Amino acid sequence: MNLLRQKIEQELRERGPIPFSHYMELCLYDPELGYYSRNAEQFGKAGDFYTSSDVHAVFGRLLARQFDEMWRALGSPERVELVELGPGRGLFAQDVLDWSEKKFPEFFQALHYVLIERSPALCARIKETLAYRIESGKAELATLDAPEIGNTSWPTAAAKRRKNAADGASRGFSEEPTQVPEERKKTPSDDTQPPGAPTIFFANEFFDALPVEILSAKGSLCVDARDGRFVETWVQPSPEELEFLDRYSIHPEPDERVEATLVAYKTMDRVAAGIQRGFLLAIDYGYTREEQLAGRHRGTLKALRQHSVSASPYEAPGEQDITADVNFTALAAAAEKHGMLTHKLITQSQFLLGIGEANQFADAFEECRLPQERAKVALQLKHLVTPAGMGESFQALIGSKGVEREEAAALAGLNFGHKPTLSR
Repeated sequence: MNLLRQKIEQELRERGPIPFSHYMELCLYDPELGYYSRNAEQFGKAGDFYTSSDVHAVFGRLLARQFDEMWRALGSPERVELVELGPGRGLFAQDVLDWSEKKFPEFFQALHYVLIERSPALCARIKETLAYRIESGKAELATLDAPEIGNTSWPTAAAKRRKNAADGASRGFSEEPTQVPEERKKTPSDDTQPPGAPTIFFANEFFDALPVEILSAKGSLCVDARDGRFVETWVQPSPEELEFLDRYSIHPEPDERVEATLVAYKTMDRVAAGIQRGFLLAIDYGYTREEQLAGRHRGTLKALRQHSVSASPYEAPGEQDITADVNFTALAAAAEKHGMLTHKLITQSQFLLGIGEANQFADAFEECRLPQERAKVALQLKHLVTPAGMGESFQALIGSKGVEREEAAALAGLNFGHKPTLSR
C-alpha cells in the first residue's frame, strides 16, 4: 500500500486538481514520504542513480583544486564560504575538505563549508559522514523545512540581510524567508561571518530535481484522481508560464510537451541575489534554448528507478526519482539579472580535463601503489570524462561576480586544451 498515493489522493479530494509541479514536489520532498525524505539509499550502485561523487573521490579532489583557484582569483580572502546545494550524503564535501586540507592548506584555513539539505534522512547521513568537520566548526549543516526548495533563507547573517534583493514573491514562493530549525540557529557562523565575505555556490545534480511545470498545446498540466488512479487534466497556462516559454524555451508543437523550469529559475535568482562577490558553479544535464529551437530536448521529464527509466511518474509516488533536464539558458539569465558574469557552457569532460590537465590527474592516481589500483582508478576517471560515461551528458555553468573578467576566464576548468590568458 502506497501511503503517499493515499495522501495525494486525499489532497485531490479536498482541493481538486493540482499543478504537476506540486505533484512532483510531493513525490520528491514530502517531509515523511517523499523520495528524498524517506531514506538515504537512493545513490550509488545499490540505489536508483549515480552522482559523480559516487564514482570516485577524484571528482571532489579536482573540484577542490578549482575552488582553491577561485579563492585565489578572489584575492585569497581570510574567509570564504563554500555553499553546496543538495549535498546528498556529504561524500563530495568530505572529499573536498580532506583534499583541501592535504593539498591546499591556505585555502583550507580560509574555508567554511555550508551544506544546505532539506531531507531529514540525508541530514542524518551528513552528520555521520562529516561529524568531525561539523564538530570542529569547519563545516555546517543548514536544513530547510519549507514546502518549496527555492524558498530558502541563506545560512549567514550577511546573506540574510541581502535576501530582500531576491525576487521570491511569485507562483510557488512566499515573500517570507524559510524558518530554519533551532539546531541551525545556534551555529556560530552568523556571529563570525565577516560582512561581504565572498561566497562560492556549488550545485551538482541539484537543479534537475526541482519541480517543473508541464505545458502542451492543451495548456498547463494538472493531476487529478479518478477510479483509483491519477489522471491528467489541462488548464489555461499562467502569464508567468507563457512568459517563461517566450524568453527561455519554446512553445510546444501539437502532441508535444515541454517543461517550464520556473522553480529552478527562481532558485538561481535567489542564489545570485545572495552573492555580493564570488562564484557559482552548477553541474547538471540539460540544454540551451538554441538546442530546443533545433528540435532537441523537448519533453525531458522522466522517472528513474534502479538505474532504469520508469514508465510513468504516476506509478510509484515517493518510490522513484522524478527529474527533468535543466534549462541552462534560464539559469544563466537568472544569474545575469543580478550582475553575474556567466561563462560559456562547457561539458563536464572539458571542465574536469581542464582542471586535471596541468598535473596529469595526479589527484586521481597519487594514492595508487599497484598497477591494478591505477587501472581501476583510470576506469573510474574515464566514466567521469568520456562521452560513454558522464563526460558529455553533463555540463558546467560557471558564473562570477566581483571578479575581474580576465581572472575568472583564466580558471583551469574553462581552459582545457589551451593556455589561460593569465599566468598563475
